[in-house]
Parts: sequence; C-alpha cells; structure tokens
Amino acid sequence: MIKSKEANYEEQVREVKLACPICSKSNEISIPLKIINQSKQLTTVSVPSGLVCEHTFQAFIDKNFKIRGYQKVDYELSKMEFLESTDDSTETSEGQVSSLNTLPLFQDIITLLRTTVDDREILGSGLFTIDGKVLYSSLPQSTLFNTIKEFEVRKEKGLIGLKKMLLELGNDEKVCSQYMEIYNYQFILVLFFSSFVRMGMGILLLNKLVQKIEKLI
Repeated sequence: MIKSKEANYEEQVREVKLACPICSKSNEISIPLKIINQSKQLTTVSVPSGLVCEHTFQAFIDKNFKIRGYQKVDYELSKMEFLESTDDSTETSEGQVSSLNTLPLFQDIITLLRTTVDDREILGSGLFTIDGKVLYSSLPQSTLFNTIKEFEVRKEKGLIGLKKMLLELGNDEKVCSQYMEIYNYQFILVLFFSSFVRMGMGILLLNKLVQKIEKLI
C-alpha cells in the first residue's frame, strides 16, 4: 500500500511546542527529524513573527527534541531558519575537527543570505556540507527534505564532487546549488527560486551571490 504524502510528511517531522521568551505565547511547530538527528548537540531554530506570536526569537533544541533555551533577537525574519550548533564540528579525513560554522565569517554569510531572500524571486537559501548535512537553511520544508535526499543520493553514488546542481520542479520552481570552498572548508550553497524566475536568471543570481560571499573573505 502506497503511503499518502501527508503520512510521509508526518514521518519526517516532529511537533515541538515553543514558547516566546518575550510574551510567553506558545504554539506547536513542525521540526524536521533529519536536521535534529544530524546535529551532535544543539540545533538553533530561528522563529519568524507570526509563527508562534508577533515576535521573532530563537529556540535551542537538543537531539531528544527538548528545548534547552530561548534567545531574543533584534532582527526580523520572513522564514523559519535552522542552524547547526556552533559547538558542533565535523571530523576531516586528517582527523582534525573543523566546520564552516566555527568561522567568524559564517554569521556574515548568514546575514547575506537573509538579505537575499525576497519572498518573490528567491524563496529560501541554504548551506550544506558536501554530503548533505545542514549548516543553515531557510528553505521551505518540502524543498529542504528533497535537497537533503538529493545530496544523500549523490553521496551514495559517489557524485559529491559535482560543482553545480540545477533542478526544475514540476511547478516550475527551481533549486540551484554551487560547490564552494573557503579556507579549505567545503560546502554547498543552495538557492530556491519561484516559478517566475527562469533557470538562466537563477544561475545568474546564484553566481552573483557566490561573488558576494567571496568578497567577504
């Protein structure tokens, strides 16, 4: 028996009750299981206004989906965000512990990505390790699930060395990704485009964002 899309979605998320640290209003939101399972310690969830209450705040969630704390933020968000904990790290083939999110530059890149998303042309963005681990994401959850799955398939097939990935979805939305390397840290930049954007324009916008990131170095 084939599972419905609704049942498949329910298996990929966990409902977590969040309480605003400013006004104490609470609400349950869906958190992707895979993002929490990927993290060795904490995942930072940035909650936009309107999802729980009128405030924007961050919640810190551990691997058991327990809330470990909240933090007020002084900026507005249009999308829910997931960030890999800065205490987490990845072990390289040389045995050295390292991760892109340990760089001070990481927050500058996140700020740049936030200003890039405009809710009309660019609907979300993300940073992933080359094997699909989420470092940062403001992608819609269905797009996030599909992107992680795509990277996992590429890893299984030994295709993690691909420099660029261009996907056009059935509803004409597009997902474009670009391999990048900063200070020997390898990662993949992903942009999610609306149906209004042609693939050629999406590639151009992606290339411009890559250039802006490189200028931050």
